[in-house]
Parts: sequence; C-alpha cells; structure tokens
Amino acid sequence: MHLEELQHLLAGGEEMQRMFLNAGLIQADTLPVPGTSVADVDWAAFDAYYRKRFNQPCPEAEHTASLASLGLLKDQQLTLAGVLLFGLQPQRWLPVCMVKAVAFYGNSIGDTQYQDSEDIDGTLSAQFQRSFAFIKRNLHHVQNGRGFNTLGELEVPPIALEELLVNALMHRDYFDSASIRILVFRDRIEIISPGHLPGNLSTEDIQHGKTKRRNPILSEHAAHLLPYRGLGSGIHRARQAWPQIELQDHRSGNEFRAVVARPKPTTQVIAPAGIGAEGTRPPATPEVTDPVTDLVADPVVRLLRVLVDGALPPSEIQHRLGLKHRPTFRANYLHPALAAGWVEMTLPDKPTSRLQRYRLTEAGQALVQQKRP
Repeated sequence: MHLEELQHLLAGGEEMQRMFLNAGLIQADTLPVPGTSVADVDWAAFDAYYRKRFNQPCPEAEHTASLASLGLLKDQQLTLAGVLLFGLQPQRWLPVCMVKAVAFYGNSIGDTQYQDSEDIDGTLSAQFQRSFAFIKRNLHHVQNGRGFNTLGELEVPPIALEELLVNALMHRDYFDSASIRILVFRDRIEIISPGHLPGNLSTEDIQHGKTKRRNPILSEHAAHLLPYRGLGSGIHRARQAWPQIELQDHRSGNEFRAVVARPKPTTQVIAPAGIGAEGTRPPATPEVTDPVTDLVADPVVRLLRVLVDGALPPSEIQHRLGLKHRPTFRANYLHPALAAGWVEMTLPDKPTSRLQRYRLTEAGQALVQQKRP
C-alpha cells in the first residue's frame, strides 16, 4: 500500500483512522512515496551516515539493498523515512513536511507585524539545525555574572529546546497535511507538531518516560543523525533543564504543543543590605541583553574574529573555528553573519563556486573593533 492510497483509505472516517493507528498496524514512515526512486537519494549523505553507523563504507553495488534493509526503500521507491532522511529534495514529494517559524514582537499570534520568519525545508537533519538556529537568534542571552566581553548564555537552556525540537520532528503525525510550527513570542516559545499523543497516552505519561513510537524507522535512524535517544527520556530531560514547559495535547485539533515560558527581561538589580530577610541581599535577577546585541556576542562573533586577517574559504573558516559539522557551521555561524550584513561573499553572483571566499563588511569590521576586549 502506498502513502496516497492509505491517506485515501483513512479519509473514510476518523474512527477507522483511529483504529488503524492505535493498533499500530500502519506507520507513515514505512510507506513508499509514489514517484520516488534511488535517483532521488543524496548518496554522499547516505554513505557518510552508513560509514559512521557501521564503521565501514557501503559498497556501491549494495546501495539499493542497503536502503531496503534499513527501511528506506520499498518496491523500488523511497519510503517516507528515506525521503526525509536522505532525499535530495524532500519537499518536492512531501511539501508539508517542513517547519514554519515566526518570531513576533508581542505575545499574540494576531499581531500584524513580526520580527523574523522562515520556511524551513530540507532533510530532517537540516530542519533541526535551521529550526534551532531560528529560535536561538530570536532569544535573549543572559550574562549570569560573567564579564562584559564573555559570551552570554541563552535565556532558555539549549538542551531543552533541542529535546523539544527533536520530539516534534520524530513524533509528528505524517498523515496530517500540516507543517510543524515554531512561534516565538515575547513571553514564550511554542513548538506545535501535527498529531495528538497516540493511543491513550497523556501528557503526564510522557513526562514519566512512557512512549509509543509513531514513526519507528525515523526513530531508529534519528539516534545516529540527531541528538535523539529514543528512550522516552526527552521530555523529562527538557523539563529537568527548564521546568517552565507546559505540554498541551489537543485531540480535537490533532496537534501537540510544547509551550516554553521565557524569563521576563529585566535589568540586574541588587538591593542594599538590610532589605532582604536577616539583612541579606535578595538574589539578583539575571540581566538580559538585547537580541540584536546577543547575535554579535554569540558564535557569530567568533566567526567575525576569524575573518579579521582577510577573506577565507568556508572550509578554512570552519577549520579555524574547530567545527567538524558543516550544517552547524552554516546554520549557527555563517548564515546569521551573512543575513546581518557583517560578512559578504567575494563572488556574490556565484554562491556555489569553489573559489568562493567570505570577508568582513565595513559593518563587520566596525563590530569587531567595538567588541575587542
């Protein structure tokens, strides 16, 4: 049975859909996607994954058999898992399998103006990296007693955001024709994934580690591609790092929300001795800096300093930063610097040229001078 055929079958009624899904008789990620073939595989990415996981290269003659044995190919067509993990253009076949992210100035989704937005496509690995980068660049940083020239800490622990993002990508309902949404408000972050909790699972259950794998093939491979452990411990770990997380299971709307409260932006105030109990000073509220300044004080500032001596190719910049993972380098360092206008290409008309170099703009040079210790 193909994905389109199954969707047509399930359209016959909510009761039938619930029966099939709850019984575990069907999983979207195991179904072949019509029209796909091995020609749609990013073989470089698959070979790198295979070598990392099995400590040996995958012989070219065994590519097709290996895809099939790993649940990524069925009936000579890529499964949904195969497309999302190693497809060259996943949204060509699965256009709704992406993340729509918006950052608002206020606290209402009805606001007519927003400060940032991005439609995040690509493989699941790319969606994770870019979604994480989107949230980070729209949050504040906290000094937490550090010196003025040191890098601030993200106002919400990164581990909490990572766990919630991976949870949304891994456990969403891929039969639902909706995209994952990330909404960053002034007082909270909402990560909304299609599909309510499967079966009779409750929000209390998943906080205590109980889980049901909605997408077993994706879950199996995600343990080697994303910060995912698949033991039902992700939600617990996120709440342990940041208890101000509310989990909402909306069965009528068929969606699951993780609502992350943001700390109130206040300046650091230390009261004189004697105001607190027994003459002690009350604990200070962490100082929160402006999000635009944060971006300069985050990993981007390291990239700017690397480019002080002149234009460099991306591989050399990545090497000097000590980064081994290219998507992390591009999502968290290079792309934000380019978007902010602090770095520019030497060959802007040929962005993919092997001769491409990156250099500081005048604005970038001024910022580096401003940020010198």
